[in-house]
Amino acid sequence: MQFSTSIPTLTIALVTSILVVACGESDPIDSTATATVSGVVRAATGAVIEGASVGIGSATATTDADGQFELQNLPVGSATIVTSASGFEQRSESISLVAGNNAHDVVLTRIPTATVSGVVTDLSGAVIEGASVKIGSATATTDAEGRFELQNLPVGNATIHTTAPGFVPRSETVSLVAEANTHDVVLTPAGEWGLRASLLEPNSELAFAELNGKLYLLGGYPASRVTARTVQVYDIATDSWELGPQLPLPNNHGMAASVNGKIYLIGGQTQADDAPGTNSYVNTVYELDPAVGEWTTRAPMPTTRSSGVAVVLDGKIYVAGGRPPHEQDFAAYDPATNSWEVLPNLPTPRNHFTGAAINGRIHYLGGRKGLGLGTSMTTAHEVYDPQTRTWTTAAPMLRARSGMNGVMARGCFHVWGGEGPFGMFPDHDYYDPRTNQWSRLPDMSIPVHGVYGSAFVDGLIWVSGGGTSVGGSFGSTHNQVYRPDVSCE
Repeated sequence: MQFSTSIPTLTIALVTSILVVACGESDPIDSTATATVSGVVRAATGAVIEGASVGIGSATATTDADGQFELQNLPVGSATIVTSASGFEQRSESISLVAGNNAHDVVLTRIPTATVSGVVTDLSGAVIEGASVKIGSATATTDAEGRFELQNLPVGNATIHTTAPGFVPRSETVSLVAEANTHDVVLTPAGEWGLRASLLEPNSELAFAELNGKLYLLGGYPASRVTARTVQVYDIATDSWELGPQLPLPNNHGMAASVNGKIYLIGGQTQADDAPGTNSYVNTVYELDPAVGEWTTRAPMPTTRSSGVAVVLDGKIYVAGGRPPHEQDFAAYDPATNSWEVLPNLPTPRNHFTGAAINGRIHYLGGRKGLGLGTSMTTAHEVYDPQTRTWTTAAPMLRARSGMNGVMARGCFHVWGGEGPFGMFPDHDYYDPRTNQWSRLPDMSIPVHGVYGSAFVDGLIWVSGGGTSVGGSFGSTHNQVYRPDVSCE
């Protein structure tokens, strides 16, 4: 037998066969291979988390009651798995996926939350059942022991709102730490409005002063807008009215005060409706000694003024503002020397506002600018220091209004009523000098405007007379009282 193939040729063929066989025994890389990953989502405590969302790319799954999940048809290689659940911090992790099955468990960290609990009481310490306590959307109602608890709150600063029937709503800022917090709330009774014997005449835009338990309502005008000389005197002890000595001249929008056993009527105007381009403002000062029963004329104001504010401090009467052109005029009258002193101008020009003496300084606030009602009301709250003869500012009113009234009661500056271009203001707020903050009280029963002055006597704020609708033609005979429960002392 003869072979036609040479030895070298056989050798090459054999090597080639071996290489082909060897290559054929190794599988090539499959570009269509996919991965599956499954696992369990747990909290740091080890408890499984149902309803957690687990995602890689567009593939998502939600854990079942056992905290298990499975993601299929994933690309092989590196991937980012993102896991989130309500109440837990989201977690992103890089993982390496091989073809086929992969196992990966996830541990989530719970977002820190706070719980706050406490007791709601009144000023006497008595618990308040049925109070509503709220932080954000979390609410609770106090039980028979006045207790409440709010859970699952964000950590950090929050505002806690507490309300209860018959009490002033309260809002406070609290700082919440993770887990348990304690915060008790004290609510102030809302006070109570009432009525006493009606006025003799339904006048508005009148001046008011109190002396020795009697209220003196001076001038003003009724619906006819004919300015009156009437002096109505109310005896608090007997709940009765009588007419006092008539004013020397008709007067509306005057400013009254009492000092050292005498009543003073300062400025104002003699007509309700002045002709265009004119005014009937006066600079007169009248003094009434009730024991004598006659008005006498004293030193006039430096300028004619109407619709300003008179405040008594240390035996002097400080008169600020008024209708244009004297909206910034400021001067003090000393009854002891029957003399006036011109003082630094009121910073904000205004009229139809209110004021009070607080801790040795004089506070003026609110009111409006210019003639007529207009829309130029202000929240300005300016303070004059007689010792330094300088002006500063304090917390502005909660909202702008004019024609309101105010008085100090139990250390708080109460301000109520008023009018604006769009209607009456029923607002009743108080200013706490200790904190330089305003708080809202329930609305007054019968909103009024157009009374300049008030008094706090026998535990009651006296709100006598005034107009019940916008403008000067709606004088009333209402004699309202308010018993304040809030204290700023």
